[in-house]
Amino acid sequence: MQTDEGYIKFQAHWTQTPPFPDGEIEELKYWRQRCFEEGWIGAYPDGIGFGNISCRSGDTGRFFITGSATGNFSVLSAAHFAMVSKANYQGNELWCSGPAIASSESMSHAAVYEACPEVNGVIHIHNLVMWDHLMEAGWATDPGATYGSPEMAYSILRLLRETELRSQKIFAMQDHYEGVFAFGATLEEAFERLMTFRRWDV
Repeated sequence: MQTDEGYIKFQAHWTQTPPFPDGEIEELKYWRQRCFEEGWIGAYPDGIGFGNISCRSGDTGRFFITGSATGNFSVLSAAHFAMVSKANYQGNELWCSGPAIASSESMSHAAVYEACPEVNGVIHIHNLVMWDHLMEAGWATDPGATYGSPEMAYSILRLLRETELRSQKIFAMQDHYEGVFAFGATLEEAFERLMTFRRWDV
């Protein structure tokens, strides 16, 4: 089954800037590398990348995120990140800055941070076994909500505000084949949530 991945669906208001200081993105780089080594972030044989990771910037609504089309890089540099400052779901617009344009899944990350002020780290991966089990459990976004779309953002907001998935800290993206989101108070917690479900991937 083919996946739909790799292009930005929102209108991006991108301000290109020099790379961020290493101290601001060091933790993000570390956990992204761990995800890449697990095969959760990477690229398909056709070269299309998948997976992204973000962390909140202090106590603000802004967050750092891996840039678009970075999944196929084995190691990221400071030039591969962006900061998202605002998302307008209704208008399908997103404001970001940095040396790279923000990931195509940035709007979905923004929805998690908006719904859960306690969350400081979000990881989006691709893993078919996890996705299948989460789908069977019903821990999934609404049908018809495609990746990177306002519909996906609204579905995530509803799930995290109205269901128990906020405490589960993991869900599948129903209409985004293999797509899984995990989140936590830290990136380490989000990663460990994925590791808990990794036992299925054997």
